[in-house]
Amino acid sequence: MREEDLESVLLIESSSFSRPWTRRHFMDEIESPFGFPTVALTPDGRVVGYLCLKRLLDEAEILDVAVDGNFRGRGIGRILVRWAVDFCRRHAAIVLRLEVRVGNDEAIALYRRLGFREVGRRKRYYENGDDAILMEFSY
Repeated sequence: MREEDLESVLLIESSSFSRPWTRRHFMDEIESPFGFPTVALTPDGRVVGYLCLKRLLDEAEILDVAVDGNFRGRGIGRILVRWAVDFCRRHAAIVLRLEVRVGNDEAIALYRRLGFREVGRRKRYYENGDDAILMEFSY
């Protein structure tokens, strides 16, 4: 992810989440030595998805991931999450974590298919009172 990708990223973010990240959030990830934000592009260079990965020592976390609504169901989310799993494997992570909103059945199913398992919950984590399911992939 580069600064010039942010207009597209912010459009996807705001259409995907009720409390979207700001430009500053994404810039912090781009500028962080521990942040590894990436984008999914069409052949003509259009941003259609993104994932923000944070890695510190041997642990990593997917902080944010979304796909343009017009491109969902085409495997882009799977490709992004697989990229994160592979990146962490190559960089000697022992665990990759994420949080997902309870009720986001499509995302939960994807994470399970890719080898993540539920390890806990954060009660009333989201702005509307929904719980967050904590999931992790162990290497």
